[in-house]
Amino acid sequence: MSAAAPANFNAEEADNLEDIEKQFAVKAVQHMTTYWAILEKVRGSSLRLTKLDNEIYEHLKKDFPEFDPAATINEDEMKSKTGKERWRKFMMAYEKKIDDYNFGTIMRLNPRWENGQVETIFVPRMQFYAIEIARNKNGLNDWIYEQNNGLSTGGKTEDPK
Repeated sequence: MSAAAPANFNAEEADNLEDIEKQFAVKAVQHMTTYWAILEKVRGSSLRLTKLDNEIYEHLKKDFPEFDPAATINEDEMKSKTGKERWRKFMMAYEKKIDDYNFGTIMRLNPRWENGQVETIFVPRMQFYAIEIARNKNGLNDWIYEQNNGLSTGGKTEDPK
């Protein structure tokens, strides 16, 4: 589990040190590239991201019945006041169950796109897990494995540039 902040720590008054921000960015990029490398070696549809994948997937479907894992994520909607409240409620259910559930992570806006500056957004790890578990369970990331192994170009489409 993540280490707790000191009892006297006040996030509102904490310095935002550039070196710390860079370290977080490096970790997020490492996570993104590691996940991509795994998808190149294993079909997403046979991949398990956590011990709770089925629970997370069912919870996502219950709390976000309108969510389409094949669709491009609307970042403005996701990060709106209402969107943030809905996602926060969802994520807090995993506070004591998933390590680093709120750690910043890079996620593709659409499962058919490769990682790139305009194709990705920064989200809490639990959002990443929920969305990528849904994409994997629906076979939407399998094209990465297929493309890497010369099997097909599957679901890949043009990047949004």
